[in-house]
Amino acid sequence: MIDEKLEEGRGEEPKRKKGKGKLLIIIIAAAVIVGGAGAGAFFFFAKPVAEQAREEAVQDDWVMFALDPFIVNLKDPVAARFLKVSMHLELRSPKIAEKAEAKTPQLRDAIITILRGKTSEELILMEGQFRLRDAIAIRTNQILGENSVRNVFFTEFVMQ
Repeated sequence: MIDEKLEEGRGEEPKRKKGKGKLLIIIIAAAVIVGGAGAGAFFFFAKPVAEQAREEAVQDDWVMFALDPFIVNLKDPVAARFLKVSMHLELRSPKIAEKAEAKTPQLRDAIITILRGKTSEELILMEGQFRLRDAIAIRTNQILGENSVRNVFFTEFVMQ
């Protein structure tokens, strides 16, 4: 009897180890697959260092272009209202800045036309000033070329 129990005990041990071995192999294989998928996703979605440096260099090329102050009559029907505004255009590159310098009369004319079409009611609100910035950016991009102007910054904005 004792011999039978020992033999039964011996027979069960290898089966347990065999089951644990399979489980260990499955866990290791799963870890390798998950690790490989993670590494593959990282390399697939990560930007190369050279591409990031090139994007930073492109971002650093943006230049500011100052325009002389504008003083215009606003389109108010009740009273004569004036607007004095100074602005800077954020341009894509120094080459575009040279082009803007050559086209300053066209830029000033377009901006004056936009400003004169506004009322003090429109411009008193921040939303109106944001719309004005957008209108100026769109019109100046038409003159200088698409995506030449990224932002318009008002450095002085006075209504009377």
